[in-house]
Amino acid sequence: MTYDPYGSDPYRGRDPRMPGPEYREPAPDRRRGDGANAVIAVIRTVVGLITAVFVLHIAFVVLDANQGNGFVSAIYSVAKALVLGLGDVFTPDDAVLGVVMNYGLAALLYNILAQLVIKALRRP
Repeated sequence: MTYDPYGSDPYRGRDPRMPGPEYREPAPDRRRGDGANAVIAVIRTVVGLITAVFVLHIAFVVLDANQGNGFVSAIYSVAKALVLGLGDVFTPDDAVLGVVMNYGLAALLYNILAQLVIKALRRP
């Protein structure tokens, strides 16, 4: 028995620059170009920041943060502007629970809407 330096190489004896019989052309790329990917990145960034504002606002309310603090006040103002009428969907007796539910709902809806837009942008 002799030594085979190529082992079980199916391309043995062929020009390595030429594709073998099992070569197939790659399928056409079904994703959109760089423009759609840039828009998707912007959407994810903006929705991430909005969600972060809502989470901070909920945390500040639950933990009873100092409303006189500039940062806490700014987060409250931005969250109130971004909630878009969803700030009073739920009106439980406990005001803290109401903030958690309403601003949590707003964050959830922003994320769902963003995922729908991203899915539409990726559609061929």
